[in-house]
Amino acid sequence: MDGNRQKQKNNGGKGNPGGIPQALFGILIAIVTSLFIYSVLFTGGAGRLMSNNQLEISYSEFMEKVEDGSIYRVRIAAEDIYAYEKGVPFDANLQDVDTEEELDNFMKNYTASQDKIYHIVKVQDDNLVDKLLAKGDIEIIGAKASVVMDLIISFAPFLILWLLIGMFARRMSAGMGGAMGGIFGVGQSKAKRYMQKETGVTFKDVAGEDEAKESLQEIVDFLHNPKKYTYVGAKLPKGALLVGPPGTGKTLLAKAVAGEAKVPFFSMTGSDFVEMFAGVGASRVRDLFKQAKQAAPCIVFIDEIDAIGRSRDTRAGSGADSEREQTLNQLLSEMDGFEINNGIMVMAATNRPEILDQALLRPGRFDRRIVVEKPDLKGRVNILKVHAKDVKLDDTVDFEEIALSTSGAVGADLANMINEAAITAAKAKREKVSQQDLKDAVEVVLVGKEKKDRILSKEERKIVSYHEVGHALVTALQKHTEPVQKITIVPRTMGALGYVLQTPEEEKYLNTKKELEERLVVYLSGRAAEDVVFDTITTGAANDIEEATKLARAMVTQYGMSEKFGLMGLATTRSMYLENGVDMNCGDETATAVDEEVKEMLKKAFEKAKKLLRENREALDKIAEYLIEKETITGKEFMKLFTEITGIEEEKTERIVSKEEDVNV
Repeated sequence: MDGNRQKQKNNGGKGNPGGIPQALFGILIAIVTSLFIYSVLFTGGAGRLMSNNQLEISYSEFMEKVEDGSIYRVRIAAEDIYAYEKGVPFDANLQDVDTEEELDNFMKNYTASQDKIYHIVKVQDDNLVDKLLAKGDIEIIGAKASVVMDLIISFAPFLILWLLIGMFARRMSAGMGGAMGGIFGVGQSKAKRYMQKETGVTFKDVAGEDEAKESLQEIVDFLHNPKKYTYVGAKLPKGALLVGPPGTGKTLLAKAVAGEAKVPFFSMTGSDFVEMFAGVGASRVRDLFKQAKQAAPCIVFIDEIDAIGRSRDTRAGSGADSEREQTLNQLLSEMDGFEINNGIMVMAATNRPEILDQALLRPGRFDRRIVVEKPDLKGRVNILKVHAKDVKLDDTVDFEEIALSTSGAVGADLANMINEAAITAAKAKREKVSQQDLKDAVEVVLVGKEKKDRILSKEERKIVSYHEVGHALVTALQKHTEPVQKITIVPRTMGALGYVLQTPEEEKYLNTKKELEERLVVYLSGRAAEDVVFDTITTGAANDIEEATKLARAMVTQYGMSEKFGLMGLATTRSMYLENGVDMNCGDETATAVDEEVKEMLKKAFEKAKKLLRENREALDKIAEYLIEKETITGKEFMKLFTEITGIEEEKTERIVSKEEDVNV
């Protein structure tokens, strides 16, 4: 298949063996066709193509034939006359010809019998049509053509040519992904204009971001009631920048503003300004603000503004960098330059504010930075209610329980969970969504669906069972950990062979050093169980080790929780909203010492996990056997077995909700 495609490419496309690009080939065909039409219809070549009997005669000779009555049709073209003469009647049979002399006479008479076409160079004669009409038996073609019509007919081929070229240019644009599509309007803005209610979203559809919504509502109110603010001297903010992690609802808030503002709303993405042609981005910025000025008061929204708003580099850059900087410079000028743009409110959204140019962030351009953070417990409850307003729910549904189990989830995650729960209920042919559907949906979003076709061997099931029980048992044996909600050894589509779900007792924003140290022990307790029981280790702890190392390194380099380095900040976060790592800001020797410190912390946590499991080996064995038999056990079942075997009265609450602690195999 790839070979055929390559062959076609080398041949220049089907029917184009010369290797000429298909669009250019089409344009050449259009030119040739137009010239052919012009030659046939609008020049003297028309007569020559009609018959081999065409003769050139003078105007006086033509008029003599008109007087003789031999002309039966006259066609008056733009600058020429074509006269048609009937041949002399001839009735003979070639079979009667015997000699060469008779053959010559036969051919002369046959030629004379054919209609003749005379081409006459047109002479200015205003009475020509009247003279022809006076004869009464002459068919006149084109006699009413005016000078204007002559001009139209003369230029018609060129109009056809340009129409054909435009058609092929549009086809070439579609084939090249739009690279040539803007060749006749490349600098025009691609902004989509919305009016009130066109987005179908209002502030009622936004939840969990009360502070952000309040800031935007003030802007909308300013547009609705400007006198209330201008009376005390207030001015409309020039711009509002929405920043926050992906999925928190920045674009949704912008849609709500469009639905509430009752003024024109222009929407573009940062990438819409970028093209392969130099100067196009700046031209589109100018065109966008030109449209906005004509529609003021209005709102201009630029999504993912970091595509053009990246900080300018003083070093020499590539052509693409130069084009982006030109676009940014034009945007800066339009937002707060010498020309006043009264009534234009600019909104933008990004999840990378740290890379934006400082000139773009200063007051007078983006006056407000509206942070759209991950929602808290109350916010998650409200978000779940908003997304579930069109979903039929039964009496068992408790959104607070689901919200508590989804700490760290953003609005997009919660919307997906509601949808997955509705799909689960529909598949089960139930008319309403239950609490269990929502719990299952949380697991689907976090760890994937059950992978029923993955069958583990007996030995593997045993190892996975001890691994997961190791996590759960160490969690129960420590004081500053979150209660276990569920343990399972059913494989999932995201790669987990088993996992333990835990839930926080309350929403927390800070973690103590003791809590983080105990979390390290929990991370490594699955590997510790393998070592204690089987005297070997497996690849199943890969994710645990990754998370434990990440946490230990953060404790050393960012949280100042290392005895060796104390309060030194040895790393900076690369992005405040995107989880793309950190950058070390220390020397090589210090970095090596950091590695040693992280290694030592992980070693201590691993030894503590093994110690706890050895001391409670009976509970480990019995709960693991029970898990192998049941495959999945609830947090209540686990705590009941734990209390019966160890005799320890667990102080943790037994409130069971779903929250993964990333301790899956």
